[in-house]
Amino acid sequence: MKYYIIAGEASGDLHGSNLMKELLNCDPNATIRFWGGNLMQSVGGTLVKHYKELAFMGFAEVLFNLKTILKNIDFCKKDIEAFQPDALIFIDYPGFNMRIAKWAKQKNIPTHYYIAPQIWAWKENRIQAIKRDFDKLYVILPFEKDFFEKKHNFPVEFVGHPLLDAINNHPTVEEEKFRTENNLDNRPIVALLPGSRKQEIKKMLDVMTSIAKDFKNFQFVIAGAPSIDFGFYKDFITLENIKFVSNKTYDLLSIAQSALVTSGTATLETALFKVPEVVCYKGNWISYQIAKRIITLKYISLVNLIMDKEVVKELIQSDCNTNKLKKELLKINEPENRSLLLKEYELLQTKLGGIGASKKVAQLIVADTKKID
Repeated sequence: MKYYIIAGEASGDLHGSNLMKELLNCDPNATIRFWGGNLMQSVGGTLVKHYKELAFMGFAEVLFNLKTILKNIDFCKKDIEAFQPDALIFIDYPGFNMRIAKWAKQKNIPTHYYIAPQIWAWKENRIQAIKRDFDKLYVILPFEKDFFEKKHNFPVEFVGHPLLDAINNHPTVEEEKFRTENNLDNRPIVALLPGSRKQEIKKMLDVMTSIAKDFKNFQFVIAGAPSIDFGFYKDFITLENIKFVSNKTYDLLSIAQSALVTSGTATLETALFKVPEVVCYKGNWISYQIAKRIITLKYISLVNLIMDKEVVKELIQSDCNTNKLKKELLKINEPENRSLLLKEYELLQTKLGGIGASKKVAQLIVADTKKID
C-alpha cells in the first residue's frame, strides 16, 4: 500500500516517525512519501519537504508569508496526485492540512487525521469541514472523544497520547556522560524550552535567560531546536551559567530539576518526564490580541487543560516577566511544592491512558485501507 503523510512541525515529525515505524510493521510492503523532518527521514520513505520550510506561526506571520504558503499548498496537491496514495494521513498542522483534505476528498483519496485539530479551543465551526473532508479521525486527549461524539455526533477513535510512546521508547540517559559531553557541571539544571520557531524563541529566551543572574547555583540549559543553527542562540549565552544543547530535549529533561517552557506540546512532555515547570507565553502583540478575543479556554498549557485545573503556573504575555518568572522558579524548587506537583503529574499520566497510540493508529489505518482495496 502507498501512504502519504503530512506533518508540518517538529512535534508532528516525532509522532510521524513513530507512526511510520508501526505502519511498516503492519504493512512491510508499505511505500511512504511524506512532509516532515529528520526523524521521519531516519525511518525511511521519501521526504518531499522539510517542516522547517513551513514554520510560520501566528496570524501576522501567516499573513506576511501567504504567498509562500499558497505555493506550498499547490505543490502538495500536485505531488499527492502524482503519487496516488491508498491513504492520505494528516498529522496536526490544521491550517495547511485541512485545505489539502478538502481537495483530496473531492479526488476520492481516503483521508485520515491523526492528532485532531483543537477546535475545542477555537474555530469550533471547523467541525463541518472535518465531517465533510475526513474519513477517519484519531484523537489523543481524553476529553476529545466526548467533544466530537457527544457534542458533534462525529465518531472518532481515542488512541491515547503518542508522547507516552515517544518517552517510553527514549533510551536511558547516563547523566554523568551527558553532562561531560555537553560541557555541563554538577549544578542542578533548569531546562529552557523556548519553542521551535525563531520568532517565539527570541521572545522567550529574552525573558527566560534574564533570571539566570539571580540563580548562580543553577545552570540554565537552552534546548536548541533541531532545525535552527547554534548561531541563532549564541547571543543569549551571556553568563557562565547559561548553557546550550542542540536536538537533545528529551535527554535534557530526563536529568533536569526544573524547567521554563513555552506553551505548546513541550509543556506536556516536561510533565511526563516528571520535571516541575513554569509555562510561559509571550507572542507577537497583534497575534496575541486577536487570539485573546477568539480563544475562550481557561488555560494555555496541555497539562492544565487535561487536568481541568491549574497544576502548573502559566505566565502569559505581560505576566511573563523577569520578576514573576523568578518568583515561580523559586516556588517549584521548594521541596513541598515539588512533591505536590509530582503527585499531580502521576494523575495526569493515568488520564492519558497507556502506551501504544502509534501502533493503534497504524493498525486502524492499514485495516481500513485493506478493506477499501
